[in-house]
Amino acid sequence: MSSTAGQVIKCRAAVAWEAGKPLVIEEVEVAPPQAHEVRLKILFTALCHTDVYFWEAKGQTPLFPRIFGHEAGGIVESVGEGVTELQPGDHVLPVFTGECGECRHCKSEESNMCDLLRINTDRGHMINDGKTRFSKNGQPIYHFVGTSTFSEYTVVHVGCVAKINPAAPLDKVCILSCGICTGLGATLNVAKPKIGSSVAIFGLGAVGLSAAEGARIAGAARIIGVDLNPSRFEEAKKFGVNEFVNPKDHDKPVQEVIAEMTDGGVDRSVECTGSIQAMISAFECVHDGWGVAVLVGVPNKDDAFKTHPMNFLNERTLKGTFYGNYKPRTDLPSVVEKYMNKELELEKFITHSVPFSEINKAFDYMLKGQSIRCIIRMEE
Repeated sequence: MSSTAGQVIKCRAAVAWEAGKPLVIEEVEVAPPQAHEVRLKILFTALCHTDVYFWEAKGQTPLFPRIFGHEAGGIVESVGEGVTELQPGDHVLPVFTGECGECRHCKSEESNMCDLLRINTDRGHMINDGKTRFSKNGQPIYHFVGTSTFSEYTVVHVGCVAKINPAAPLDKVCILSCGICTGLGATLNVAKPKIGSSVAIFGLGAVGLSAAEGARIAGAARIIGVDLNPSRFEEAKKFGVNEFVNPKDHDKPVQEVIAEMTDGGVDRSVECTGSIQAMISAFECVHDGWGVAVLVGVPNKDDAFKTHPMNFLNERTLKGTFYGNYKPRTDLPSVVEKYMNKELELEKFITHSVPFSEINKAFDYMLKGQSIRCIIRMEE
């Protein structure tokens, strides 16, 4: 066990005290892990749009003060009671959703939506005892999606921690904790395009580019990027996108444009925007008989999906996915190996890198649309 096992650790954390206000680097106290928990030393973390969304607190219940962050790589510092699958020194990726291994979802080959550890954005404490592991001067600081990686040390449920190859560079593979796997798995695990097929990707942000990367790995011949922002098109070429459509350039629905381009529709489509109109277009642009559309983006709570039932009767398939259908503990190590074997290219997703003391720069890059992924180096 580490020399700090069982002790409260004082460390730096980037605390969000109020919605939309710059994070403040504070010295916080991190309690030891309780039963079925592990305490991690975070070495690298990244900023995902989900962090920004909840930091802005637009449309959700605000919960502050809070430590955000959920894409990260680190090393196990100590383990709590009952933890046998991890030990101090293991290299790991914490994940915002978990795998308890016991529920019906975990035992099913068809699901990764764990009953116990499924993402919960409203919960700001640990499920073991309903308390936080972070505090400052006795004041509790809330957790975020069970990970809170904007801290030099964090406590995570063991079911939300994937043990990975210690040779893998944590400053690269840390981005697999969320967005990259979400898009990659949507294509490889759910859409499953065949070699030589056509794939339309709606939305060319980080998740959409990951979906395109999945299509490239699968051997798709035509990868059509659909986005309202033409400035994204050049960057998308690095991820295998070889044709582009801007819906604003056409006076007809984009699904009709794509159908004309592809002799009746694409073989597969992946929607990564959260726009209900993009979801409808993604479904209606796939070919009848065999076309499969996969929805990844999260819609507004009042949205409703509307399409004619004949689109289903004509043998189009509509699917949804959560975290690319990857089970975190079971599947994430093999995704890391794809990178190690040079099948998956991660470097091209990383556009910036900043020291922890300048974490607010990462938010600036994201808010200005300049960043796919910004790596935050905890050790400066």
